[in-house]
Amino acid sequence: MLPRELKPELFADYPPEARKLAEKHLAALRALPLSFLPSLLREVIDYDFKFPAERRALEQELGNLLSLTDVETHDWFQAFSAIKLSTKLEHLDWVNSPSQFVEELSAHLWSTHQLDDFRRAATEYADRLRAVVAVEPPSLPRLGISVIGGGVASYNEPLFRKLRPQGAYFSRVRAENGLTTLLSAITARAKAQPLPYAHWYVEGGEALEHDAALTCVSYAALEPARAALLERMRSEISRAGMGPEMLRTLLAQLRPAQLGMKSSDAVLDRFQVRLLTEGSGTQIFSTSFAQWAAREVLRRAQPLSLLVRFAPRQRQKPMSELLSPTAGPPELDFVGSLVDADMGAYYNWLNQQRLSGAEKSMFLVWFEDHNAALAISPTMPRGTESTSETDLAQLLSWMT
Repeated sequence: MLPRELKPELFADYPPEARKLAEKHLAALRALPLSFLPSLLREVIDYDFKFPAERRALEQELGNLLSLTDVETHDWFQAFSAIKLSTKLEHLDWVNSPSQFVEELSAHLWSTHQLDDFRRAATEYADRLRAVVAVEPPSLPRLGISVIGGGVASYNEPLFRKLRPQGAYFSRVRAENGLTTLLSAITARAKAQPLPYAHWYVEGGEALEHDAALTCVSYAALEPARAALLERMRSEISRAGMGPEMLRTLLAQLRPAQLGMKSSDAVLDRFQVRLLTEGSGTQIFSTSFAQWAAREVLRRAQPLSLLVRFAPRQRQKPMSELLSPTAGPPELDFVGSLVDADMGAYYNWLNQQRLSGAEKSMFLVWFEDHNAALAISPTMPRGTESTSETDLAQLLSWMT
């Protein structure tokens, strides 16, 4: 089947809101080349489980496609139309299984030496879309906070080296009630701007008591789901002929109920499943979980506030031992976790800078229970150091 043959009833198995969205923009979907359309339908079919920022972006993209004239559509997609597809691809059920089509397409592009052509077409389309879709500034300057080094008694090597050129380093920060202060700060922002999925607390260990105004994901809270996923992975790996690509496909099809998730928030449950099935090491390393969760929260939810607390991860061992169901209590690597988290904080800042309003955004990283912190904001002089005694509440006030 080709895109021009699309009919409303073909979307009958889509979730309710996704079906409405597809039917509303059916005329635009029919005009798209098959080399492009399934990638878009992969986003449409998940519409019901997307965050508000993702929904707005998808609606804007579809609205733009619907507004294009026939001549403009040809101009925008002629590079995609030039991609030669196989009969096998055309006969796949790309409406109901767009992700499978995209995987098959990747292999086809590679084997037919069209990958570079497709990449150029995709880049050109993304550039055009950015030029015509308005980017809304955040309703509040974004605030990112990373807490690193929990459990480390002492550490004499310099921290925040990647971030120091961007802000002010403070070496005499009073640590008392530090976590409470930071959680209170983002809670106050959540109550001042009570938007859904706009204020997050990502915990690499066991979540501290926090206000319901915050959206929280926690490595410890997901222990049952992680255990269920690892058991499935062990079972699948043992099957004859099971390779990494097939395993990835199977993991991508998992749903929250299959991992024992039964909360009332379907959007958050789907998000957490993807953290565990798409992230590398998120099932067994708490630092990897915190880092990947922060990346995906920033990319997908585009929050106004994000507090990420890195917790000690287990020491690295051969993968066979890490995946073993008979493995004993994990041996924690506190210093190694600090090094991981220090780099993780830098990546958190980089990912926050990719969002709208970056020129007004704020970022704070703190060595938990110690006196070292670094603050980045328009009000903070770059590349500076301070030996004046202060606390985290004062730092946050100086940043605004």
